Amino acid sequence: MRILVINGVNMNMLGIREPDKYGTTTLKELEKDLYSFSFELGIDIETYQSNMEGEIVEKIHSALDNFDGIVINPAAYTHTSVAIRDAISAVNIPTVEVHMTNIHAREDFRNKSLIAPVCLAQISGFGAESYKLGLKGLADFLKSDEIIEQ
Repeated sequence: MRILVINGVNMNMLGIREPDKYGTTTLKELEKDLYSFSFELGIDIETYQSNMEGEIVEKIHSALDNFDGIVINPAAYTHTSVAIRDAISAVNIPTVEVHMTNIHAREDFRNKSLIAPVCLAQISGFGAESYKLGLKGLADFLKSDEIIEQ
């Protein structure tokens, strides 16, 4: 089972950006932790980060026939990107949206996700653990889906 983990705009600034909200863990440290966790789950992951909306769309497109699922933190694009939403919809790969902070408890403009309606689930507010919860939930879903198809 292969899962693509995508991080959006400004996520490369983890550890520096607003540590009171996002903590001091860097993106590299987060990715290292996710790779270790993926071994525990018995799944294969690939991580990707871009600040450019079109590059994220291209990466989602490239997931078709290459990945069984996607975990995505679109970051600020959550609230603005019809393009990312449409890409997820187009590839029709089970996708989980994750956020380190609770987007529903933040500024009003962050309360609406354009991405969530085309995702299997949304997990927010658990810091870096949101990614692990997303990976585990998606892996469990995909495993149960495989059993159903047999």
